[in-house]
Amino acid sequence: MTDQTVPLAASRRDLILDVLARTGAVRVSQLTEEFGVAAVTLRRDLQQMESEGLLVRVHGGAVPPPGGVVPRPTGLDVTAVGGRIGVLVPSLDFYWPAVVRAMEQDARSRGMSLLLRGTSYDLQDERPVLERMLEADGVAGLVVAPNTDTEYAQDVVSWLGAAGVPFVLVERDAVHGRDGAPVEAVATDHALGAVLAARHLAHLGHRRVGLLISRSSPTSRKIIAGWSAACRELELTPSEHVERLLPDPSIPGFSKAVDAVLDAVLTAGVTALLVHSDREAMAIVDLALARGLDVPGDLSVIAYDDEYAELFTPALTAVSPPRAALGRAALDLLLARMADPERPVHRVTLSPTLNVRASTGAPRDAR
Repeated sequence: MTDQTVPLAASRRDLILDVLARTGAVRVSQLTEEFGVAAVTLRRDLQQMESEGLLVRVHGGAVPPPGGVVPRPTGLDVTAVGGRIGVLVPSLDFYWPAVVRAMEQDARSRGMSLLLRGTSYDLQDERPVLERMLEADGVAGLVVAPNTDTEYAQDVVSWLGAAGVPFVLVERDAVHGRDGAPVEAVATDHALGAVLAARHLAHLGHRRVGLLISRSSPTSRKIIAGWSAACRELELTPSEHVERLLPDPSIPGFSKAVDAVLDAVLTAGVTALLVHSDREAMAIVDLALARGLDVPGDLSVIAYDDEYAELFTPALTAVSPPRAALGRAALDLLLARMADPERPVHRVTLSPTLNVRASTGAPRDAR
């Protein structure tokens, strides 16, 4: 275990004790779903906690030790640093709610609260919002997902560095302008997500595959990088895939653009697509079905984000970023920084998963 994973493990164990105290028992299957980590990791946690006398392991989980659960100290005196954390994200209706909910639940279990503010991907300069959070609302630390594609992006990061309050970036990478030092951050390995998707399609027998991106963003760039690496690894040539940037679904011309993209996909003989994000993937599948195509027989589709891909018909295979784990990890990093301002900068990367469902299958010529 490296020093980067210690705060995350400690937080998990605190939460396990909290569940154990409330319910009288925990199951590994329950914790795997709730925490978004592997069963083997949780079994190691339970083994370590049993060695410390904090619980007793039973088949499939654990129960309290004789005498009951003894709460573990968090290592942070909340009253000494203030009990409110400021959170600034670019959207409150897509992707981020699951991140924030997990963060809020974890903060509440530690006796803290969140002050949440949403901006938009169009906001050029978040400094006024951040200033109000510090001056008027008195937050003790910040978790921020700033817009890194504006002329003010570096100014925002520099302001955060000079504000004198601990902060963590989430799903963003940045450095301090004054010295080029990395900023504390937690992010999903979106490049890996694209690699997982490409490998799945190649394993099914697809050779002509395409990538559709909904917008230019830090996530999109990482997906493109991972996809390009996977194409080289799997010996897919550039002429064998289609890469397109789709407009926002709220724009009136979206349907027409999707129609044109599907024309290009079919003309190129592409048999499978990775589409960022769920909404755009659903639009592609809807149009394909309306044209009489079979999904996945004529066209396999993988969605990237897995917000509600499972609810669609057919249920979409999807790359799922660990949004809940992302929120908890961001809070862990921030609280560790607040407890020890001199600790080394930590940059945590979490892996996404691929959930295989009904929208992917072998191409017809490979059956």
